[in-house]
Amino acid sequence: MKMTCIVVDDEVLAITLLKKYIEQTPDIELKYSTTNPVSALEFLKEETVDVLFLDIQMPGLTGLELLAQLPNKPVIIFTTAYADYALEGYQLEVTDYLLKPFSLDRFKQAIAKAKKLIALKSKAFEKAGALSMPVEKDFINVKADHKIYKVKFDEIRFIEGLKEYVSFYTGDQRIIALESLKRLESLLPENKFIRVHKSYIVAIDEVKALEGNLLDIGDKKIPVGKTYRQEIVKKIFGESI
Repeated sequence: MKMTCIVVDDEVLAITLLKKYIEQTPDIELKYSTTNPVSALEFLKEETVDVLFLDIQMPGLTGLELLAQLPNKPVIIFTTAYADYALEGYQLEVTDYLLKPFSLDRFKQAIAKAKKLIALKSKAFEKAGALSMPVEKDFINVKADHKIYKVKFDEIRFIEGLKEYVSFYTGDQRIIALESLKRLESLLPENKFIRVHKSYIVAIDEVKALEGNLLDIGDKKIPVGKTYRQEIVKKIFGESI
């Protein structure tokens, strides 16, 4: 499993060092880095990553303030020169606390902890058994409300992620199940569904139009994430931009 990450630090040298460490660590891939915490917040509201490397003392918006505004938090690893924040960090369920300057070995220890935590969460979802995919079938079994729903692919209009849950929207009902949107994305057939936002997967045939950064699905407007737009236009409308 290769994890994805974002680096947020107001020091360019700190970002450069983390990039170097990430390049030397095969288990993780950098998706975005910035010295601007506000830009990081905008990115994280639209995109999904597994790990957030976060400085604490930053101008404009501190790392702690950024965390408070995130509805769905990835695994958090603080990278800071201030040891005083360690206790507060652990109270915020931060996975690790890298005190600058830190070595490559110490960085890899933090990555190992993050990978272990993500694996445990994944196993928890699998154990919950919210979803199962029958082999070569045109439907998915969804466990919700103490029932097992047989949900046909052709009946799904879109799926919305809600923290640890997902909502299936079909023609006549909404089914809420304990599940990861990321794992669900890997289960659904690629020729029928596409991820369009950190919080949405849509049925390709249900899309009627793209207006700006919104997809029309019936009377519903689904937001489009910036990094998904090019693939959406190509896959749904058969064009490239």
